[in-house]
Amino acid sequence: MEAPTVLQVKITAVGKKTSVLRSLKLPLTLSFPPSPPPAVRDVKAAIQQKYPSFYATRQKISLPETRKALPDDSAIIFGPAGDAELAVSDLGAQISWTTVFIIEYLGPLLIHPLVYRFPTLFYGVEVEHSALQKSVYAMVLMHFLKRELETFFVHRFSHATMPWTNLFKNSGHYWFLSGLFLAYDIYRPAFSAPSVAGTWRDGSLLTVGWVVWAYAELSNFSVHLYMRSLRPAGTTTRAVPMGYGFTAPFNVAFPNYFFEIMAWVTVTAMTGSFAALLFLVVSTVQMTLWAKKKHSAYKKEFGDKYPRRRKALFPLIL
Repeated sequence: MEAPTVLQVKITAVGKKTSVLRSLKLPLTLSFPPSPPPAVRDVKAAIQQKYPSFYATRQKISLPETRKALPDDSAIIFGPAGDAELAVSDLGAQISWTTVFIIEYLGPLLIHPLVYRFPTLFYGVEVEHSALQKSVYAMVLMHFLKRELETFFVHRFSHATMPWTNLFKNSGHYWFLSGLFLAYDIYRPAFSAPSVAGTWRDGSLLTVGWVVWAYAELSNFSVHLYMRSLRPAGTTTRAVPMGYGFTAPFNVAFPNYFFEIMAWVTVTAMTGSFAALLFLVVSTVQMTLWAKKKHSAYKKEFGDKYPRRRKALFPLIL
């Protein structure tokens, strides 16, 4: 049998029939030259070219019988006649991960200065800020400024976008828990200079807190730089990480999460703040779920090449 001169991909719709999907004329047949053979990203581009409102990052391409999303670089398996069938579903309106991160971290950077600088608006009285309050204020601003700078200059995302509705959930975590709730609790008169003078929240504890916090933040930054080096620009390359934090003495799959938790444990221990504790607990639970899921994916992907004794998040424990 002669090789087909044209490759054809039949596209059918699956999943929730959104307004965008209903506006398409499906099933749709797309034609491609046999050389080079098309990949999933080529199919997405062809659909977007025909229906610009259904842009590539909004599309989920799968095999009709599995519904599992195919990676963009997946090759398409064609039959002897040069035909194949794929299914498309609508992921909904998307927003870039970079934009999401910028908006998330902007919350604490705006809210903490507002509460700290204008206490009478929130407490009805002036507050003589203690060294503890000044320290936490500096820590929070430096932490989230670091996050913003990493978003611009360090992070490389395996997925360009996410559903825009997730922005509200993600932003709520930072704008309210580590933003308004934490700021209101930390800068109130109960933590002022006269209130904490001579207590355990004053004195040498601050020096120890600063040392531990700085170590955790710098370690977190170091891990982020290393993880960037594992993924060349414009690729989704993955490799077994073996740098600082990933190997002994920590030996965890996500030391960036571990060091971030350490930083917020420090803030919580320095203050005894319920708001800091709540943010720490919620963040730790979420990072633990992410770490366990990604750790399992690493073990499945890399098999025997992946360190057997490596834990997901907490050294020797989990």
